[in-house]
Amino acid sequence: MEKDKKKSPFEKKYEVAWDKYSAKDLKNVFSLADRYIDFMSRCKTERECVEEFRVRAEKAGYKNLQDLIKQQKMLKPGDKVYAEIMGKTIAFFVIGKKPLQEGMLILGAHIDSPRLDLKQNPLYEDADLALFDTHYYGGIKKYQ
Repeated sequence: MEKDKKKSPFEKKYEVAWDKYSAKDLKNVFSLADRYIDFMSRCKTERECVEEFRVRAEKAGYKNLQDLIKQQKMLKPGDKVYAEIMGKTIAFFVIGKKPLQEGMLILGAHIDSPRLDLKQNPLYEDADLALFDTHYYGGIKKYQ
């Protein structure tokens, strides 16, 4: 029989965050997780992410900067605009009240879409196996 293990007074007790959440907090955590899963299911590439962000921005009142330029509309403080570049990059701006010479606040982010893309001539053989030569993106490392 295994002896009863006595706990050392020096043994660290680890607390589990799940045990501390209220029912309301747990509901919010799972709601966030469900929304994240939905987003990741719909937005697997940079282009899908940019499209999703554009749709959300327009619902929040953002206007396409290129459209406003074509219409020769002047921007005024409080205007919310976005600029999209080749469907893979999107930037959002809120026009401030102070002159540009006084500076601006910038927040930047970048879209990572983990995936493997096949190279132009991907198929090769090594060690009696058929292998694919790939480009890897989004934090995937060659040795993974």
